[in-house]
Amino acid sequence: MDMSELNRGKTPHAAAPARGHTPSTTAESDADRWREALNAAGSEIASPLTAALERIHSLTTTGRIDKGALRALREEVESARRAGMIAQQLTRFASGRLRQSHEHLSLADTLNAMLQHRSRETAARGIAVKQTLKTAEVVVDPSLLFTLLNTVLDWSLVHARSDIEFLVGMAAWPAHARLACVFSHRPPDELDDGAPPPASLPSLDSLTWKLIEQTAWTMGLPMHRSIDAGRVSLTIEFPRTAAEQVEGLSTIELDTGFGTSTNSRPLAGSHVLVVASRREMRVRIRDAIRHMGLVVDLVSSIEEAGDFCRDGLPHAIVVEGILAGERLNQLRAEICAEVTDFPFVEIVEEGSSFSMSGFSGSEMGRVGRDAIESALPSVLMFELSRGL
Repeated sequence: MDMSELNRGKTPHAAAPARGHTPSTTAESDADRWREALNAAGSEIASPLTAALERIHSLTTTGRIDKGALRALREEVESARRAGMIAQQLTRFASGRLRQSHEHLSLADTLNAMLQHRSRETAARGIAVKQTLKTAEVVVDPSLLFTLLNTVLDWSLVHARSDIEFLVGMAAWPAHARLACVFSHRPPDELDDGAPPPASLPSLDSLTWKLIEQTAWTMGLPMHRSIDAGRVSLTIEFPRTAAEQVEGLSTIELDTGFGTSTNSRPLAGSHVLVVASRREMRVRIRDAIRHMGLVVDLVSSIEEAGDFCRDGLPHAIVVEGILAGERLNQLRAEICAEVTDFPFVEIVEEGSSFSMSGFSGSEMGRVGRDAIESALPSVLMFELSRGL
């Protein structure tokens, strides 16, 4: 498949609104969009929590729960948590105070790095991800691109019933970069019989889709979704490319160095795993980074961390220093073999000093126990930002 095939879908949907609408039309469309997002958030939080409460009620009545029900309970709570985190991300957009920091980025390299980071997760789901990537330099906010790419993968993983294909290329005219995601949302054996899709299929217009729409809207990226015989195609255009001189770019702040953009990159939604044997340390680390809008999971041993990472990697790991040793080294080596420079932050048992990775030859960030509240958020933001 090449980029020219992506305009042949029969059911267009959800193109990003064009600029130049009248104020009243824009206000009405904004209100409708946020109303739909709010409804979706309420539904996707309440539904799994209702099922979870039913399981808990059964547990309190019988005093028993089997492994299957326990696994389902965990999945239901996780589903509600994910919906809540997406709602928080949407709230950031709704505030209107989001400052974008534009930089020159390779769209293909950024996409490839994201897919490599999440290769364990896609493999665990039994879905192969194919890539057809051509050079395309774009001018965007790195953290918003990070959010957009991860959300597109989240959305496609829920709905894909076979392989997912990502394509990056350039449109001939106008000279825009394009990102496409293509997959079948019905099993291959159902596509030939002409039957309508079963009612049990999850809706493509999920809360995750609302986040894709809003992220693209905020970044000024036109998008188009089409469905043809159960095949879903999502195309996102990047009008600002680094290869062209676009009139009006003088009004956009382009970051060419690290310092300015680091402080402005919102990392809400990034996933951090905290590994600490002592409960008070886990709670203290969690509370220190609570305001950052991160998804935080807590485990008490390196073995549990290894199990947690088996089906999918977080974006960073914070580990209690007393757990350092051969097992941690082995886990770190396994992860870094897949994702070079994966962020690790060690909580050193004594002192109030801190350091970033790369300084004085250190391979990971370090924060003294007495500086957790004051320094950990900054160190963690630095380590997470290195991957953007």
